[in-house]
Amino acid sequence: MDFDKLIKSRASVRKFSSKKPDWRNIIECIDAARYAPTAGHNSALKFILVDDSESIKKITKACQQDFISSAHYVVVVCSNPSRLVNAYGESGEAYARQQAGAGIQNFLLKIEQVGLSTCWVGYFAEEQIKEVLKIPKDVNVEAVFPIGFEYEKKRTKKAPIDLDRILYFNKYGNTKMQEKESIEV
Repeated sequence: MDFDKLIKSRASVRKFSSKKPDWRNIIECIDAARYAPTAGHNSALKFILVDDSESIKKITKACQQDFISSAHYVVVVCSNPSRLVNAYGESGEAYARQQAGAGIQNFLLKIEQVGLSTCWVGYFAEEQIKEVLKIPKDVNVEAVFPIGFEYEKKRTKKAPIDLDRILYFNKYGNTKMQEKESIEV
C-alpha cells in the first residue's frame, strides 16, 4: 500500500467482526515497533498480547469501554524507563514516552497495512491492568489496543486539523514564512 494512502486510511475502529485474526499477523505488527527511534539504542517498550477472554473482560472493565470485549486479542503496550533513567537521568522518563509514541505509530500503521483494525485506548485504570497482567510497579502502561477485523467497512474519517493550525515558522505563533532576499554577487 502507498505510504500516504496508508497514513490517511488509518482510523480507530470500535466494532469488530466475529472473525478471529491470525495472532501471527499481530506479532508482525508488534515487530514493526522495533524499528522506531530509541534513545541510545535502549528500548523501553514492552508488548503484552492477550487472548485470554477473562483477562480481556477485566481489561475492558479497567478501561470502562465495552467495545474492547468484542476483540479476540488485546495488545497492552508498556514502557520500562529504568535503563533510560540510568543513562539520562530525569530526561529518561520523557524519552521512554517518546519511544512509546513512535513505536505505537509504527504498530498502528502496520495494523492498517495487514488489514486488521484497532483503536488506541488511553483511558484506563492503570493499577487494575497491572494487576490483571502482573505488570511490575515500575513499568508504565502506555496504551491498550483491542484488535480484530472491522465489522463494517463504512469508515468516515473526520477531516484532519488544518495544516495552518499546527505549523509555525521560526517561532511559536508565526504563521508566515518569510522569503529571504537573495544577495546577488
